[in-house]
Amino acid sequence: MPGSSSSSSVRPATGRLGIITPGLGAVATTFIAGVESVRRGLSKPVGSLTQMATIRLGKRGENRTPLIKEFVPLADLKDIVFGAWDPIPDDAYTAASKAGVLEKHDLEPIADFLKSIKPMPAVFENKYVTRIKGTNVKTGKTKRDLAEQLRQDIRDFKAKNKLDRVVVVWCASTEIYIKPGPQHATLAQFEKAMEANDEAIAPSMLYAYAAIMEGVPFCNGAPNLAVDIPALIQLANEKGVAISGKDFKTGQTWMKTVIAPGLKARMLGLAGWYSTIILGNRDGEVLDDPASFKTKEESKLSVLHTILQPEKYPELYKGFSHVVRINYYPPRGDNKEGWDNIDIFGWMGYPMQIKVNFLCRDSILAAPIVLDLALFSDLAQRSGMKGVQEWLSFYYKSPMSATPSLAPEHDLFIQQTKLKNTLRELMGEEPVTHVDDQA
Repeated sequence: MPGSSSSSSVRPATGRLGIITPGLGAVATTFIAGVESVRRGLSKPVGSLTQMATIRLGKRGENRTPLIKEFVPLADLKDIVFGAWDPIPDDAYTAASKAGVLEKHDLEPIADFLKSIKPMPAVFENKYVTRIKGTNVKTGKTKRDLAEQLRQDIRDFKAKNKLDRVVVVWCASTEIYIKPGPQHATLAQFEKAMEANDEAIAPSMLYAYAAIMEGVPFCNGAPNLAVDIPALIQLANEKGVAISGKDFKTGQTWMKTVIAPGLKARMLGLAGWYSTIILGNRDGEVLDDPASFKTKEESKLSVLHTILQPEKYPELYKGFSHVVRINYYPPRGDNKEGWDNIDIFGWMGYPMQIKVNFLCRDSILAAPIVLDLALFSDLAQRSGMKGVQEWLSFYYKSPMSATPSLAPEHDLFIQQTKLKNTLRELMGEEPVTHVDDQA
Protein backbone atom coordinates (compact mmCIF):
# COMPACT_ATOMS: atom_id res chain seq x y z
CA MET A 1 0.00 0.00 0.00
CA PRO A 2 1.52 3.36 -1.00
CA GLY A 3 2.55 5.52 1.92
CA SER A 4 2.07 2.83 4.55
CA SER A 5 4.46 2.19 7.40
CA SER A 6 4.79 -0.27 10.26
CA SER A 7 3.40 0.39 13.73
CA SER A 8 6.91 1.17 15.00
CA SER A 9 7.01 4.29 12.81
CA VAL A 10 3.58 5.65 13.82
CA ARG A 11 4.25 8.64 16.02
CA PRO A 12 2.02 8.75 19.12
CA ALA A 13 -0.84 11.25 19.31
CA THR A 14 0.78 13.30 22.05
CA GLY A 15 -0.19 16.90 22.70
CA ARG A 16 -3.07 18.86 21.23
CA LEU A 17 -4.67 18.63 17.79
CA GLY A 18 -6.19 21.69 16.14
CA ILE A 19 -9.07 21.16 13.72
CA ILE A 20 -9.72 24.27 11.64
CA THR A 21 -12.75 24.41 9.36
CA PRO A 22 -13.13 26.82 6.47
CA GLY A 23 -16.81 27.48 7.15
CA LEU A 24 -18.56 27.87 10.51
CA GLY A 25 -22.08 27.04 9.37
CA ALA A 26 -24.43 24.13 9.97
CA VAL A 27 -21.94 21.29 9.48
CA ALA A 28 -19.02 22.83 11.39
CA THR A 29 -21.08 23.99 14.37
CA THR A 30 -22.90 20.65 14.60
CA PHE A 31 -19.53 18.90 14.57
CA ILE A 32 -18.01 21.20 17.20
CA ALA A 33 -21.07 21.14 19.46
CA GLY A 34 -21.28 17.36 19.19
CA VAL A 35 -17.66 16.78 20.16
CA GLU A 36 -17.99 19.11 23.14
CA SER A 37 -21.24 17.37 24.15
CA VAL A 38 -19.48 14.00 24.02
CA ARG A 39 -16.52 15.37 26.00
CA ARG A 40 -18.93 16.45 28.74
CA GLY A 41 -20.73 13.11 28.76
CA LEU A 42 -23.97 14.63 27.46
CA SER A 43 -24.21 12.49 24.30
CA LYS A 44 -22.63 9.59 22.42
CA PRO A 45 -20.55 9.92 19.21
CA VAL A 46 -23.08 8.04 17.07
CA GLY A 47 -21.99 7.73 13.45
CA SER A 48 -18.26 7.93 14.16
CA LEU A 49 -16.10 4.91 13.27
CA THR A 50 -13.14 6.32 15.18
CA GLN A 51 -15.17 6.45 18.39
CA MET A 52 -17.66 3.56 18.19
CA ALA A 53 -16.55 0.97 15.61
CA THR A 54 -14.56 -2.17 16.32
CA ILE A 55 -12.00 -3.83 14.05
CA ARG A 56 -11.49 -7.56 13.73
CA LEU A 57 -7.90 -8.79 14.02
CA GLY A 58 -6.72 -12.21 12.90
CA LYS A 59 -9.07 -15.13 12.24
CA ARG A 60 -12.66 -15.32 13.44
CA GLY A 61 -11.90 -17.81 16.17
CA GLU A 62 -9.36 -15.54 17.83
CA ASN A 63 -12.13 -13.17 18.99
CA ARG A 64 -9.91 -10.10 18.82
CA THR A 65 -12.18 -7.13 18.07
CA PRO A 66 -10.91 -3.99 19.81
CA LEU A 67 -12.39 -0.57 19.26
CA ILE A 68 -10.57 1.22 16.44
CA LYS A 69 -9.59 4.00 18.85
CA GLU A 70 -7.98 1.38 21.13
CA PHE A 71 -6.16 -0.29 18.23
CA VAL A 72 -4.58 2.72 16.48
CA PRO A 73 -3.13 5.81 18.21
CA LEU A 74 -5.76 8.44 17.49
CA ALA A 75 -5.95 11.88 19.07
CA ASP A 76 -8.21 11.88 22.12
CA LEU A 77 -11.32 14.07 21.95
CA LYS A 78 -10.17 15.96 25.03
CA ASP A 79 -7.05 17.09 23.13
CA ILE A 80 -8.93 18.71 20.22
CA VAL A 81 -9.00 22.50 19.81
CA PHE A 82 -11.39 24.07 17.30
CA GLY A 83 -10.91 26.98 14.92
CA ALA A 84 -12.63 28.29 11.80
CA TRP A 85 -12.68 30.82 9.01
CA ASP A 86 -16.00 32.22 7.82
CA PRO A 87 -17.13 35.25 5.79
CA ILE A 88 -19.96 35.73 8.32
CA PRO A 89 -18.59 36.93 11.70
CA ASP A 90 -21.03 35.01 13.93
CA ASP A 91 -19.48 32.99 16.76
CA ALA A 92 -20.20 29.23 16.85
CA TYR A 93 -23.17 29.60 19.23
CA THR A 94 -24.86 32.26 17.08
CA ALA A 95 -24.10 30.33 13.90
CA ALA A 96 -25.46 27.09 15.37
CA SER A 97 -28.60 28.86 16.56
CA LYS A 98 -29.19 30.33 13.11
CA ALA A 99 -28.50 27.01 11.39
CA GLY A 100 -31.31 25.42 13.38
CA VAL A 101 -29.85 21.92 13.35
CA LEU A 102 -29.44 21.47 17.10
CA GLU A 103 -32.19 22.31 19.56
CA LYS A 104 -31.83 24.79 22.36
CA HIS A 105 -31.61 22.11 25.07
CA ASP A 106 -28.47 20.76 23.34
CA LEU A 107 -26.87 24.17 22.74
CA GLU A 108 -27.46 25.91 26.07
CA PRO A 109 -25.33 23.58 28.26
CA ILE A 110 -22.33 24.29 26.02
CA ALA A 111 -23.21 27.89 25.08
CA ASP A 112 -20.18 29.50 26.74
CA PHE A 113 -17.82 27.12 24.94
CA LEU A 114 -19.45 27.76 21.55
CA LYS A 115 -19.45 31.54 22.08
CA SER A 116 -15.67 31.40 22.59
CA ILE A 117 -15.15 30.13 19.03
CA LYS A 118 -15.08 33.09 16.68
CA PRO A 119 -14.20 32.74 12.98
CA MET A 120 -11.09 34.24 11.49
CA PRO A 121 -11.69 36.44 8.40
CA ALA A 122 -12.18 34.22 5.39
CA VAL A 123 -10.79 34.21 1.88
CA PHE A 124 -14.07 34.69 0.06
CA GLU A 125 -15.29 35.99 -3.29
CA ASN A 126 -18.96 36.32 -4.09
CA LYS A 127 -18.43 35.16 -7.69
CA TYR A 128 -17.60 31.65 -6.42
CA VAL A 129 -20.56 31.39 -4.02
CA THR A 130 -23.16 33.82 -5.30
CA ARG A 131 -25.86 33.35 -2.66
CA ILE A 132 -23.77 34.39 0.36
CA LYS A 133 -22.79 37.94 1.27
CA GLY A 134 -19.70 38.10 3.49
CA THR A 135 -18.34 40.90 5.66
CA ASN A 136 -15.65 38.99 7.59
CA VAL A 137 -13.36 38.78 4.58
CA LYS A 138 -9.62 39.12 3.95
CA THR A 139 -8.20 41.58 1.45
CA GLY A 140 -5.00 41.32 -0.54
CA LYS A 141 -3.49 42.43 -3.83
CA THR A 142 -3.21 38.91 -5.17
CA LYS A 143 -4.53 35.45 -4.41
CA ARG A 144 -0.99 34.54 -3.47
CA ASP A 145 -1.15 37.24 -0.79
CA LEU A 146 -4.41 35.77 0.50
CA ALA A 147 -2.92 32.27 0.63
CA GLU A 148 0.02 33.63 2.64
CA GLN A 149 -2.45 35.21 5.08
CA LEU A 150 -4.10 31.81 5.54
CA ARG A 151 -0.70 30.26 6.20
CA GLN A 152 -0.05 32.90 8.86
CA ASP A 153 -3.46 32.18 10.42
CA ILE A 154 -2.54 28.49 10.74
CA ARG A 155 0.81 29.36 12.35
CA ASP A 156 -0.78 31.86 14.74
CA PHE A 157 -3.60 29.48 15.69
CA LYS A 158 -1.08 26.73 16.38
CA ALA A 159 1.09 28.97 18.54
CA LYS A 160 -1.77 30.63 20.44
CA ASN A 161 -3.33 27.30 21.40
CA LYS A 162 -0.01 25.46 21.97
CA LEU A 163 -0.90 22.83 19.39
CA ASP A 164 1.31 19.97 18.28
CA ARG A 165 -0.57 19.32 15.03
CA VAL A 166 -3.33 20.78 12.85
CA VAL A 167 -5.83 19.40 10.31
CA VAL A 168 -7.98 21.52 7.96
CA VAL A 169 -11.42 20.22 6.96
CA TRP A 170 -13.45 22.25 4.43
CA CYS A 171 -17.01 22.66 5.78
CA ALA A 172 -17.96 25.68 3.69
CA SER A 173 -20.39 26.04 0.80
CA THR A 174 -20.17 24.57 -2.68
CA GLU A 175 -18.35 26.83 -5.12
CA ILE A 176 -19.22 27.27 -8.78
CA TYR A 177 -18.16 24.59 -11.24
CA ILE A 178 -14.57 24.96 -12.46
CA LYS A 179 -12.99 22.68 -15.04
CA PRO A 180 -9.38 21.64 -14.50
CA GLY A 181 -7.11 23.71 -16.76
CA PRO A 182 -3.45 24.52 -17.38
CA GLN A 183 -3.47 26.72 -14.26
CA HIS A 184 -3.90 23.55 -12.19
CA ALA A 185 -1.43 21.32 -14.04
CA THR A 186 1.82 22.09 -12.23
CA LEU A 187 2.81 23.88 -9.06
CA ALA A 188 4.65 26.57 -11.05
CA GLN A 189 1.58 27.27 -13.18
CA PHE A 190 -0.66 27.26 -10.10
CA GLU A 191 1.49 29.78 -8.22
CA LYS A 192 1.75 31.96 -11.33
CA ALA A 193 -2.06 31.89 -11.65
CA MET A 194 -2.42 32.89 -7.97
CA GLU A 195 -0.15 35.87 -8.53
CA ALA A 196 -2.14 36.85 -11.64
CA ASN A 197 -5.49 36.60 -9.77
CA ASP A 198 -6.65 34.02 -12.30
CA GLU A 199 -10.37 33.20 -11.98
CA ALA A 200 -9.53 29.49 -12.25
CA ILE A 201 -8.04 29.68 -8.74
CA ALA A 202 -10.98 29.45 -6.33
CA PRO A 203 -10.81 30.22 -2.59
CA SER A 204 -10.98 26.53 -1.65
CA MET A 205 -7.76 25.96 -3.62
CA LEU A 206 -6.06 28.70 -1.60
CA TYR A 207 -7.02 26.98 1.66
CA ALA A 208 -5.71 23.67 0.33
CA TYR A 209 -2.46 25.28 -0.82
CA ALA A 210 -1.98 27.07 2.51
CA ALA A 211 -2.62 23.91 4.53
CA ILE A 212 -0.22 21.78 2.48
CA MET A 213 2.50 24.45 2.58
CA GLU A 214 2.19 24.40 6.38
CA GLY A 215 2.44 20.60 6.49
CA VAL A 216 -1.23 20.28 7.45
CA PRO A 217 -3.58 17.57 6.08
CA PHE A 218 -6.52 18.91 4.05
CA CYS A 219 -9.95 17.28 3.61
CA ASN A 220 -12.61 18.75 1.29
CA GLY A 221 -16.22 18.35 2.41
CA ALA A 222 -17.73 19.97 -0.70
CA PRO A 223 -17.59 19.03 -4.39
CA ASN A 224 -15.43 22.01 -5.40
CA LEU A 225 -12.31 21.50 -7.45
CA ALA A 226 -9.78 22.13 -4.69
CA VAL A 227 -7.02 19.74 -3.60
CA ASP A 228 -7.84 17.27 -6.40
CA ILE A 229 -5.68 18.97 -9.01
CA PRO A 230 -2.23 17.83 -10.24
CA ALA A 231 -0.46 20.90 -8.83
CA LEU A 232 -1.66 20.35 -5.27
CA ILE A 233 -1.31 16.57 -5.41
CA GLN A 234 2.31 17.18 -6.48
CA LEU A 235 2.76 19.65 -3.62
CA ALA A 236 1.26 17.23 -1.07
CA ASN A 237 3.67 14.51 -2.14
CA GLU A 238 6.64 16.87 -2.03
CA LYS A 239 5.70 18.21 1.41
CA GLY A 240 4.74 14.78 2.79
CA VAL A 241 1.16 15.85 3.54
CA ALA A 242 -1.93 13.62 3.64
CA ILE A 243 -4.85 14.68 1.43
CA SER A 244 -8.07 12.88 0.50
CA GLY A 245 -11.24 13.19 -1.60
CA LYS A 246 -14.10 15.66 -1.78
CA ASP A 247 -17.78 16.02 -0.89
CA PHE A 248 -18.91 14.26 2.29
CA LYS A 249 -20.95 11.14 1.54
CA THR A 250 -24.00 11.81 3.70
CA GLY A 251 -27.55 11.25 2.44
CA GLN A 252 -28.73 10.26 -1.00
CA THR A 253 -25.32 9.38 -2.46
CA TRP A 254 -24.52 7.26 0.58
CA MET A 255 -27.70 5.30 -0.17
CA LYS A 256 -26.54 4.87 -3.78
CA THR A 257 -23.21 3.42 -2.66
CA VAL A 258 -25.14 0.92 -0.52
CA ILE A 259 -27.83 -0.09 -3.05
CA ALA A 260 -25.84 -0.05 -6.33
CA PRO A 261 -23.22 -2.56 -5.12
CA GLY A 262 -26.10 -4.82 -4.07
CA LEU A 263 -27.62 -4.71 -7.56
CA LYS A 264 -24.25 -5.40 -9.15
CA ALA A 265 -23.45 -8.22 -6.71
CA ARG A 266 -26.65 -10.00 -7.86
CA MET A 267 -26.14 -9.08 -11.54
CA LEU A 268 -29.48 -7.27 -11.68
CA GLY A 269 -29.91 -4.68 -14.42
CA LEU A 270 -30.57 -0.95 -14.10
CA ALA A 271 -32.76 0.96 -16.54
CA GLY A 272 -32.83 4.24 -14.68
CA TRP A 273 -32.28 6.02 -11.36
CA TYR A 274 -34.13 9.26 -10.66
CA SER A 275 -33.10 11.25 -7.58
CA THR A 276 -34.51 14.45 -6.20
CA ILE A 277 -33.84 16.27 -2.93
CA ILE A 278 -35.44 19.13 -1.05
CA LEU A 279 -33.12 21.06 1.25
CA GLY A 280 -33.58 24.37 3.03
CA ASN A 281 -30.31 25.22 4.75
CA ARG A 282 -27.47 27.48 3.54
CA ASP A 283 -26.18 24.63 1.38
CA GLY A 284 -29.58 24.36 -0.29
CA GLU A 285 -29.62 28.10 -0.93
CA VAL A 286 -26.14 27.98 -2.46
CA LEU A 287 -27.07 24.99 -4.63
CA ASP A 288 -30.08 26.93 -5.92
CA ASP A 289 -27.51 28.76 -8.05
CA PRO A 290 -27.08 26.74 -11.29
CA ALA A 291 -23.30 27.21 -11.32
CA SER A 292 -22.91 25.75 -7.83
CA PHE A 293 -25.43 22.98 -8.58
CA LYS A 294 -23.34 21.98 -11.60
CA THR A 295 -20.43 21.25 -9.23
CA LYS A 296 -22.64 19.07 -7.00
CA GLU A 297 -24.28 17.35 -9.97
CA GLU A 298 -20.93 16.25 -11.40
CA SER A 299 -20.02 14.76 -8.02
CA LYS A 300 -23.30 12.86 -7.68
CA LEU A 301 -23.52 11.57 -11.25
CA SER A 302 -20.10 9.92 -11.22
CA VAL A 303 -20.97 7.46 -8.46
CA LEU A 304 -23.27 4.99 -10.25
CA HIS A 305 -21.22 4.74 -13.42
CA THR A 306 -18.07 3.91 -11.47
CA ILE A 307 -19.76 1.27 -9.31
CA LEU A 308 -21.77 -0.44 -12.06
CA GLN A 309 -19.09 -0.40 -14.79
CA PRO A 310 -21.43 -0.36 -17.83
CA GLU A 311 -18.46 -0.84 -20.15
CA LYS A 312 -17.89 -4.26 -18.54
CA TYR A 313 -21.58 -5.17 -18.16
CA PRO A 314 -23.32 -3.54 -21.16
CA GLU A 315 -26.31 -5.94 -21.06
CA LEU A 316 -27.11 -4.77 -17.54
CA TYR A 317 -26.05 -1.14 -17.32
CA LYS A 318 -25.26 0.42 -20.69
CA GLY A 319 -27.23 3.60 -21.26
CA PHE A 320 -29.08 3.66 -17.93
CA SER A 321 -30.78 6.97 -17.23
CA HIS A 322 -29.48 8.88 -14.20
CA VAL A 323 -31.21 12.12 -13.23
CA VAL A 324 -30.39 14.25 -10.17
CA ARG A 325 -32.39 17.26 -8.96
CA ILE A 326 -31.82 19.46 -5.90
CA ASN A 327 -34.57 21.87 -4.88
CA TYR A 328 -34.14 24.69 -2.38
CA TYR A 329 -37.11 24.60 -0.01
CA PRO A 330 -36.57 26.90 3.02
CA PRO A 331 -39.19 25.39 5.39
CA ARG A 332 -37.26 22.11 5.49
CA GLY A 333 -34.07 23.67 6.89
CA ASP A 334 -31.28 21.17 7.49
CA ASN A 335 -33.68 18.21 7.41
CA LYS A 336 -33.33 17.32 3.77
CA GLU A 337 -35.50 14.72 2.09
CA GLY A 338 -34.34 12.53 -0.75
CA TRP A 339 -36.60 10.53 -3.07
CA ASP A 340 -35.17 7.86 -5.33
CA ASN A 341 -37.04 5.92 -7.99
CA ILE A 342 -34.91 3.02 -9.21
CA ASP A 343 -36.04 1.04 -12.26
CA ILE A 344 -34.31 -2.33 -12.30
CA PHE A 345 -34.80 -5.54 -14.25
CA GLY A 346 -34.16 -9.20 -13.50
CA TRP A 347 -34.56 -12.70 -14.91
CA MET A 348 -35.78 -12.69 -18.52
CA GLY A 349 -35.78 -8.89 -18.45
CA TYR A 350 -38.81 -8.47 -16.17
CA PRO A 351 -38.97 -4.96 -14.67
CA MET A 352 -39.04 -4.15 -10.94
CA GLN A 353 -38.79 -0.94 -8.93
CA ILE A 354 -37.18 0.23 -5.72
CA LYS A 355 -38.48 3.37 -4.00
CA VAL A 356 -36.45 5.13 -1.32
CA ASN A 357 -37.66 8.05 0.76
CA PHE A 358 -34.84 9.15 3.05
CA LEU A 359 -35.73 11.84 5.56
CA CYS A 360 -32.28 12.66 6.85
CA ARG A 361 -30.49 15.46 8.65
CA ASP A 362 -27.61 16.71 6.55
CA SER A 363 -25.35 18.05 9.28
CA ILE A 364 -26.12 15.21 11.70
CA LEU A 365 -24.76 12.77 9.10
CA ALA A 366 -21.83 15.02 8.15
CA ALA A 367 -20.55 15.88 11.66
CA PRO A 368 -19.09 12.44 12.51
CA ILE A 369 -17.49 12.35 9.05
CA VAL A 370 -15.63 15.59 9.88
CA LEU A 371 -14.40 14.03 13.12
CA ASP A 372 -13.28 10.76 11.53
CA LEU A 373 -11.54 12.43 8.61
CA ALA A 374 -9.68 14.80 10.92
CA LEU A 375 -8.53 12.01 13.25
CA PHE A 376 -7.62 9.57 10.47
CA SER A 377 -5.82 12.28 8.47
CA ASP A 378 -3.82 13.17 11.56
CA LEU A 379 -3.01 9.46 11.99
CA ALA A 380 -1.87 9.25 8.36
CA GLN A 381 0.32 12.31 8.81
CA ARG A 382 1.95 10.87 11.95
CA SER A 383 2.52 7.61 10.07
CA GLY A 384 4.40 9.21 7.19
CA MET A 385 1.59 8.50 4.70
CA LYS A 386 1.82 11.31 2.17
CA GLY A 387 -0.34 12.35 -0.76
CA VAL A 388 -3.72 10.84 -1.65
CA GLN A 389 -5.17 8.61 1.07
CA GLU A 390 -7.36 6.22 -0.91
CA TRP A 391 -8.36 4.37 2.28
CA LEU A 392 -10.42 7.43 3.29
CA SER A 393 -12.63 7.09 0.18
CA PHE A 394 -15.27 5.62 2.50
CA TYR A 395 -16.25 9.17 3.52
CA TYR A 396 -16.50 10.87 0.12
CA LYS A 397 -18.89 11.15 -2.82
CA SER A 398 -15.88 11.91 -5.01
CA PRO A 399 -12.93 9.89 -3.76
CA MET A 400 -9.46 10.36 -5.21
CA SER A 401 -7.17 7.75 -6.71
CA ALA A 402 -3.48 7.78 -5.86
CA THR A 403 -2.86 6.52 -9.39
CA PRO A 404 -4.31 9.01 -11.91
CA SER A 405 -4.82 6.33 -14.58
CA LEU A 406 -7.05 4.29 -12.25
CA ALA A 407 -10.64 5.20 -11.40
CA PRO A 408 -11.34 5.73 -7.69
CA GLU A 409 -13.36 3.10 -5.82
CA HIS A 410 -16.99 4.02 -5.02
CA ASP A 411 -18.35 0.74 -3.62
CA LEU A 412 -18.97 1.45 0.08
CA PHE A 413 -18.14 -2.08 1.17
CA ILE A 414 -14.87 -2.25 -0.75
CA GLN A 415 -14.04 1.17 0.70
CA GLN A 416 -14.75 -0.09 4.23
CA THR A 417 -12.53 -3.15 3.68
CA LYS A 418 -9.75 -0.91 2.36
CA LEU A 419 -10.04 1.42 5.36
CA LYS A 420 -9.84 -1.37 7.94
CA ASN A 421 -7.10 -3.29 6.12
CA THR A 422 -5.04 -0.10 5.97
CA LEU A 423 -5.36 0.25 9.75
CA ARG A 424 -4.41 -3.41 10.21
CA GLU A 425 -1.35 -3.07 7.99
CA LEU A 426 -0.35 0.16 9.69
CA MET A 427 -0.25 -1.63 13.05
CA GLY A 428 1.50 -4.77 11.79
CA GLU A 429 -1.59 -7.01 11.59
CA GLU A 430 -2.53 -9.20 8.62
CA PRO A 431 -5.26 -7.96 6.24
CA VAL A 432 -8.55 -9.83 6.62
CA THR A 433 -9.48 -11.65 3.40
CA HIS A 434 -12.00 -14.20 4.78
CA VAL A 435 -10.02 -16.99 3.07
CA ASP A 436 -8.98 -19.89 5.38
CA ASP A 437 -11.10 -18.24 8.08
CA GLN A 438 -11.95 -21.30 10.19
CA ALA A 439 -9.10 -21.25 12.68
